[in-house]
Amino acid sequence: MSTSTPLKDPETAPTPTIAPPNQSEVSPAPVAPVKTQRRKGRKQFSIGFALAAAVVLVVTMWALFPGLFTTADPIAGDATETFLPPSAQYWFGTDHLGRDLYTRFVYGTSQTFLTAGIAVLLGLIIGMVFGIAAATWGRASDTVFMRFVDVLLSVPPFLVALLIVTTSSPGPLSLGIGVGIAAIASFARVTRAEILRIRNLDYVEAAFMNGGTYFTVLRKHVLPNALGPVLALVTTELGVAILLISSLGFLGFGAPPPQPEWGLVISEGSQYMASSWWMTTIPGIIIVATVVSLGVVSRRLLAWLRV
Repeated sequence: MSTSTPLKDPETAPTPTIAPPNQSEVSPAPVAPVKTQRRKGRKQFSIGFALAAAVVLVVTMWALFPGLFTTADPIAGDATETFLPPSAQYWFGTDHLGRDLYTRFVYGTSQTFLTAGIAVLLGLIIGMVFGIAAATWGRASDTVFMRFVDVLLSVPPFLVALLIVTTSSPGPLSLGIGVGIAAIASFARVTRAEILRIRNLDYVEAAFMNGGTYFTVLRKHVLPNALGPVLALVTTELGVAILLISSLGFLGFGAPPPQPEWGLVISEGSQYMASSWWMTTIPGIIIVATVVSLGVVSRRLLAWLRV
């Protein structure tokens, strides 16, 4: 036996009334300071992004057009001008052979960025293939590819790159391959996560119901919407690759002397840190600023490109 509560007659039911608020009890609206803080935060973030983008732009110009920024020879030196501190003539000072460190660092950017580009491109291509296969080829392929990715993630990227470089002849190509293999895991995980997020959306199901094939739906609907975070990761991995390449170049696995390279420049100056601090400090600061700036740019790109 069920009981029901009788409905009240709307004509006889009392009409609730809302008393007007007491103006003396109403505190000033907190919206203004919140907006001010948000605008201030946006302004600070914009300034930080502008500075980071400027650093990335300058370093990229160094890599592409080093002759526009210096006319000196990065290899030839003057024996009468060794160990000169930074000045208006030599912005980064000179080294033990009298070579202009600013010129060597600018020309070394091309070698470092070329090796980092090879590494990121290799990691991007193989990582995306692994991520697509793991997300769309079934549970067995997901287990196989992701276990391989887990193995790569369990080993520090520096050790992976060092293992690959030491088993082959040292040089920019082997260095780029070693760092690129270490970057596969990050691209594979991000690609897999984005495809798994997108493939269950309504428009993807509708594309399959309208007769779309696997490759057609993947090419037209899934990949274009999953590329945003992957492209943002490219910028971050470029910074990681630069850091790894500089570290391995410091150990002597990069370009052979006297060819300039970021890691080699710091390695040559490490022997004179006690008397000539500028040979390692200034290049080190620029490398750190470049890596941090790439991270800031990557975060903004991720905010712009995420669906």
